[in-house]
Amino acid sequence: MGKKHVMVPAEEVDWTAVKYEAEVIQAPHLVGLTLKLFVKLIEFPFIGPLIIRYLKKQNKIVEMLQNTVIPEPPMMKPEFPSQEQELCTIGLEEDGKPEDRVELALKCLPNYDAASCWMGDSMQPFRYWKIRDYAHAYRSGLANPSMVAERFISVMEEFSNKRPPAPLLISFDAEEVRRQAAASTQRFKEGNPISVLDGIFIAIKDDIDCYPYPSKGATTWFHEVHSVKKDADSVSRLRRCGVIFVGKANMHELGLGTTGNNPNYGTTRNPHSPERYTGGSSSGPAAIVASGLCSAALGTDGGGSIRIPSSLCGVVGLKTTYGRTSMKGSLCDAGTVEIIGPIASSVEDVMLLYAAILGSSPDDRISLRPSLPCLPNLSSYESSNVVASLRFGKYTEWFNDVFSADISRKCDIILNLLLEKYGCKVTEIVVPELHEMRMAHLVSIGAEALCGLIPFCEDGEGKKLTYDTRTNLALFKSFTASDYVASQRLRRRIMYYHMEIFKKVDVIVTPTTGMTAPMIPLNAFKVGETDLQVAGNLMRFIVAPNLLGLPAISIPVGFDEQGLPIGLQLIGRPWAEATILRLAAAIEDLSAEPKKKPHWFYDILKGN
Repeated sequence: MGKKHVMVPAEEVDWTAVKYEAEVIQAPHLVGLTLKLFVKLIEFPFIGPLIIRYLKKQNKIVEMLQNTVIPEPPMMKPEFPSQEQELCTIGLEEDGKPEDRVELALKCLPNYDAASCWMGDSMQPFRYWKIRDYAHAYRSGLANPSMVAERFISVMEEFSNKRPPAPLLISFDAEEVRRQAAASTQRFKEGNPISVLDGIFIAIKDDIDCYPYPSKGATTWFHEVHSVKKDADSVSRLRRCGVIFVGKANMHELGLGTTGNNPNYGTTRNPHSPERYTGGSSSGPAAIVASGLCSAALGTDGGGSIRIPSSLCGVVGLKTTYGRTSMKGSLCDAGTVEIIGPIASSVEDVMLLYAAILGSSPDDRISLRPSLPCLPNLSSYESSNVVASLRFGKYTEWFNDVFSADISRKCDIILNLLLEKYGCKVTEIVVPELHEMRMAHLVSIGAEALCGLIPFCEDGEGKKLTYDTRTNLALFKSFTASDYVASQRLRRRIMYYHMEIFKKVDVIVTPTTGMTAPMIPLNAFKVGETDLQVAGNLMRFIVAPNLLGLPAISIPVGFDEQGLPIGLQLIGRPWAEATILRLAAAIEDLSAEPKKKPHWFYDILKGN
């Protein structure tokens, strides 16, 4: 028998002895024909398991999960200690009407002169239209939802002719969009819009049910075994606010990837640089917002799938606390790492969507005991004082472990601006066992994804999945029950470390990703690609919010030397969405670098 490594209990770990170790991933970069051959090998009896075991040993997965004694009991889903009430906030009623919560959210926002922005000089720096700009245009008769719908449909027709395909939407029905827009236009004519979200164009990721569209998870077949009879809870709440659903947005197949590559329907391109990836798995939602075609979108985030594409596309993405939003009606509704959250071009628009969709499921209310949801009152003079009181935790060695120094430099510039304006305090922290955290997340999300797919894959449907997905599933199938339990033991350890950190700081700050948007290899369009080095760079700072259920947000803070967007990530205490939203709004106001107009951008409000 091999020698076992025995971990000391988490509360006995010497934090002063923690040394940062850069992540090293041992795996081949496979694309095109080599990927096809590799998948055939790993799915072949006897040979496949040997290859997978070798790769697991190279990456110390076997050593960590099978040759280590972990003293903590398992934490099968996030468990949170009670939290203090956030300051200068407005509480929201979970069981109330979504449109009422949106109205309260609107009152939290600072004053904004939409009329002046509408009449603004065309020579001013590029800016996205906010939801309040659309509401002003509709109420003033400067535009109406039906006019905007026709412009949107025209762009969708343009995208359908791109070669190779680069779809933003997988399912789209022009007549359904026209029907919703006509109903919204009529409400404005009658002077009875439902909310500020009435007539706002929103895309829904293809793993969230939105009737009458199918939910395929970007596969070619999953809609055949998963029928959509009604909206997901989050979609239903938005529909009650009068939004216009444009269709089901493209994504990395089944959410099992970080680039957004999809040979089934075509790979969504990054609006800032169409030869590059958007990031994933919520590739379509981020790209359709960044291109100006939708004010917002809903995505899912089990391993950075909202924050990664938001960062790479230069928009804002919110990952809520686990259990804050209901997962009912999504393809990933039984896991312990996934949430549904909003993507938008501004923090205030994220706040409006978050207010609409929030609401825990009955089961989560019992097991998680969520605190009262609330929003930061940005219209209050006290809000600046609250920002000034916040303490940031920064693990400098981790923060600087990026593929391009532009990333950490731009993030540091914003933090320094915050310090100069508000006098916030930055505390140096360490985060123990980052490698173990990534391992626990990999096994958790992999085992939970496999659990939902295995009945169908055993019927032969698995062969219809992309080669990239099949590579991931081959790894996931190798995880044992004891591997899963070991990962949940690690989850408890990592939760302890983070709760100790949050006794000293209010927010942990990191770059969102360790690299900006990667190039798409030309031979990846038809067959796909697997590049775990890229995945590691994209997920370097992402995992803790998913494994531990913590809230996090990605905010654009500038561009690298190639003009590619860079995101800063804020990680908060459990249920502390108001804190990270307040800080994100302050960062957005401070951003010294003007927004850059994407290469693919469409002004569907004015029609320019």
